[in-house]
Amino acid sequence: MNAGDMIIVRSIFVAKPGQASKLAAQIKEAAGIMGYVNPRVLTDLMGQFNRVIVEHSVENLADMEARMQKYAHDPAIQEKMKGYTDLWETGCRELLRVM
Repeated sequence: MNAGDMIIVRSIFVAKPGQASKLAAQIKEAAGIMGYVNPRVLTDLMGQFNRVIVEHSVENLADMEARMQKYAHDPAIQEKMKGYTDLWETGCRELLRVM
């Protein structure tokens, strides 16, 4: 995959107070079975508190959709992510094209 053909997916969560480390660890553990390419799990040092940011790469939007379908239907992923929605308050997702 050439850098110019890549899309960076950035999912940003604002964790509940005291839950950012737990959320980051759970997502990092699950990233392997989700098949993420170049996954990174980041936590904030400055700025808005309690943020957990997950970045990974996809080749195109069809690849992104396929990964979302796998996430929705794979029992192993669902088991790894069980309870994660209790750890965060809000979030968003960004799709960024690498130029």
